[in-house]
Amino acid sequence: MAGCTHPACDDGSVSPDPGQRARAARIAAELSTVGLALPGTLIRPQVRCGKPRCACHADPPALHGPYWQWTRKVAGKTITRLLPDEQVADYRQWIDNDRRLRELVAELEALTLAIADASPGSRRRKPSH
Repeated sequence: MAGCTHPACDDGSVSPDPGQRARAARIAAELSTVGLALPGTLIRPQVRCGKPRCACHADPPALHGPYWQWTRKVAGKTITRLLPDEQVADYRQWIDNDRRLRELVAELEALTLAIADASPGSRRRKPSH
């Protein structure tokens, strides 16, 4: 029976306490403000080209760049895209948004696990050998 606190009225449902509800609401509110998100990293390397007689292969080398690159993993493979300077600020914001999104999801998962573990009748199974 919802709202009843007497042990005989326990219907087996899991209910977060008011503090947990407030925390979940704060997370949900922040999730709604995250905006566009991209996984990956921005790097600005200097590189050698494939031309053996180029100055980038000299001693000391005169490397090409630096060039802005966005790298990410797709199906276990690293994908790289060169970026013009004008796009770097947008990509930086999207990558920051992705990191914050992941943090918020992890926080929400941890909160949900705490609620589930604290629920009446919650039992963790012992690993079988």
